[in-house]
Amino acid sequence: MTQPVTIDFRELDLDAIAGHAGRVAVFVAPDGRLDQAGRRINRLTRGVLARLVESERFEKLKEGDACLIDWPAGMAAEAVIVVKLARRPDAATARRAGGRIAARRAGKPLLVLAGSRMRMDELVEGLALRAYAFVEYKSDEKAREGLDAPITVMATKPEALAATALERGAEVEGVFFARDLVNEPANVLSTEDFAARLAAMGEETGLKVEILDEDELRKLGMNALLAVGQGSCRPSKVVVMRWNGGPEDAAPLALVGKGVVFDSGGISIKPAQGMEEMTMDMGGAALVAGVMRTLALRKAKANVVGVVGLVENMPDGCAQRPGDIVRTMKGDMVEVINTDAEGRLVLADALWYAQENFRPAAVIDFATLTGAIIIALGHDRAGVFAEDDDFVGAFLRAADQVGEGAWRMPLDAGYDRQLKSRLADVKNVGGRPAGAVTAARFLRRFVKDDMPWIHVDIAGVALLKEDTDLAPKGATGWGVRTVNRLIRERFEAREG
Repeated sequence: MTQPVTIDFRELDLDAIAGHAGRVAVFVAPDGRLDQAGRRINRLTRGVLARLVESERFEKLKEGDACLIDWPAGMAAEAVIVVKLARRPDAATARRAGGRIAARRAGKPLLVLAGSRMRMDELVEGLALRAYAFVEYKSDEKAREGLDAPITVMATKPEALAATALERGAEVEGVFFARDLVNEPANVLSTEDFAARLAAMGEETGLKVEILDEDELRKLGMNALLAVGQGSCRPSKVVVMRWNGGPEDAAPLALVGKGVVFDSGGISIKPAQGMEEMTMDMGGAALVAGVMRTLALRKAKANVVGVVGLVENMPDGCAQRPGDIVRTMKGDMVEVINTDAEGRLVLADALWYAQENFRPAAVIDFATLTGAIIIALGHDRAGVFAEDDDFVGAFLRAADQVGEGAWRMPLDAGYDRQLKSRLADVKNVGGRPAGAVTAARFLRRFVKDDMPWIHVDIAGVALLKEDTDLAPKGATGWGVRTVNRLIRERFEAREG
C-alpha cells in the first residue's frame, strides 16, 4: 500500500532556515504581516519576501493559496513556498493550505515554518493527504524520485502537534488504502485479490475478517449478488470485517459497500469510450475498507461491521440477461431490465445479510451507483438519501466538518411506481427520470422498516480527472474521513 508521508515535528529554530536544502514553506497573513520566520527569510533574501508580499501577485492569491520564490539569494533552498494564511484560519482553509504546500513539494526535502499558527493539525492533515502518489505501475524511476523526501514541521508546541498528527495519521492511512484500491487495474484487483488484501489487513490490524465464497452465498440465498458475477471467470465473494472496540452488548454500525471490480455493463454493455474508468466501480467497498482500517489503527471505541460484495460484471455466455428474474436473499423477486444496473443487486443482498446477521444499530451503504447522480450534483458532492432526519443530519454535519461535499436528495415513496414490474415484485431500473432516486428507492426495499439507514451514491466523487486541494487526479478516498468523524461523534463509547 502507498505509505503516508512521515512528518517530523520540531521546535522552531530560526538558525536552521538558511541552510535548509530543498524547499521552505512560510506563512504570510492576508494583510502582509510577516511572522518571526517570515522576517528571518526576508532578512536572508534582502527584502525579496517583503517585495513579493507588496506585489499584485500576492494580492491576487486567495487565502490558503501559495506561490514560489525560486532560488532565493541568501538561502540554500531552491525555493520558498509562500502561503497566504491568517494566524487563525478556518479548518477548510488550513487544510487547503497544507494541500497547496504538498503540491509544490516537488519531491524535495520540505521545511514548514509553522510557528504559533493555529489550525496546524488541519494544515498537516491537508499536507499529508495531498502528498499521495500512486506510482505502482510507473517504470520510469523519475516518477518515484523524492516520494520519501523528509518533511519537517517547526512549531512552538511540536509535542502537542505530533500527538494530534499521530491520531490523524490513522485516518490518512485509511484514505490512502481506499485510494490504492480504486486506482488498481482490474486485471490486478480481482475479486480474489481484493478479498486477500482485506484478509491481510485483518491480520495486520486486528480486524476480524471473514470471506464468504460462492457456495456459502448460494446457501444464504444471495442470488441477486451471484447473478451479477455469473458472466465472469472471477468468483463472487462477500467479505465481512468486524471491529469490536465498544461495549460488548452494543449493536454495531453496519457499513455496506458495492465492490464491482470491473463493470462492463454485462449484456447491456457500456459504450467503449470511458469504459476503462469502470475499474473504480468498487469505490464503495474501498471506502468501507478504508474506514475499517482507520478504526482498527486508532483503536476506536466503537463496534462497526463492514460488509462488501465483490463481483465482476462481464458479458460471457453465462451472463445474466435482460429479462431474467432473480430471487434476493430477502425473498423479493427482481426483474432485471438492465444488467448495467448491477450495483443495486449486489447491495440488496449485502444489506439484507448485514441486518439479518448483525442486528445493527444503523446501516450506511456506499456505492458508485448511478451516472444520474453526476448529472444532478456533478463531481463536487455525493448524493445522500435517507428518511431518518436525525441520522442523516449527523452524517451531513460530519461531511461538512471534514470538507467532503455531500447533498441530501429526495427519497419519496411516490418514485416506487417507476419500479413496478409486470412479472415480478420489482424491476431493477425505473427509466431515465430521477435515476439516482429510483435506485435509492430500490435499495429501500431491502432495509427493515425500523432501521436507521443512509444510502450514499459516490459515483461523482470517487474518481476525479483533475487535482483537488487534497488529492492528485484519480482516486479521492472520499468518505473515509466523513464516516470516521461520524463514528467518533455518534457511535464511539464515551468514558465516564
